[in-house]
Amino acid sequence: MWNGKKSISLSKLCVLVFMAMLIATALLAPWIVQRFLIFSRADLVGTEAFFLTTIYSGSVPAVVLLFCLYRLLYRIEIEQIFITANVECLRYISWSCFAGSVISLVSVSYYFPWIFVAVAAAFMGLIVRVVKNIIAQAVELKNESDFTV
Repeated sequence: MWNGKKSISLSKLCVLVFMAMLIATALLAPWIVQRFLIFSRADLVGTEAFFLTTIYSGSVPAVVLLFCLYRLLYRIEIEQIFITANVECLRYISWSCFAGSVISLVSVSYYFPWIFVAVAAAFMGLIVRVVKNIIAQAVELKNESDFTV
């Protein structure tokens, strides 16, 4: 039967799969970009370095995001939910989304479809930020109730 522990385990597995995909993308980026430029119907001659810069610079916030997400899931698994460390993880995740959005927005200058990634990343950053604020309030309430006799 499906339960919360299995759901967390599945989520952690998905994060690990995304980490592996990120590593593979970083290692294969020159080949992926070359194939994309050949496949694309747009005139993208000379933009290979721009695509590689976007991929590699975007990998940094992606690594931070995935690491924090895994740590957050681990803490939830051991039932440490309303703690300050989780609020910090959510803060890092939201800023990673915003950083990815900025990188994508700059990349619109050479390839317009990056705008869709920029908007999606900014929207995710906003959602995570709201959840972070809710969890921060819950942590504050929990701390107050813990000190109340």
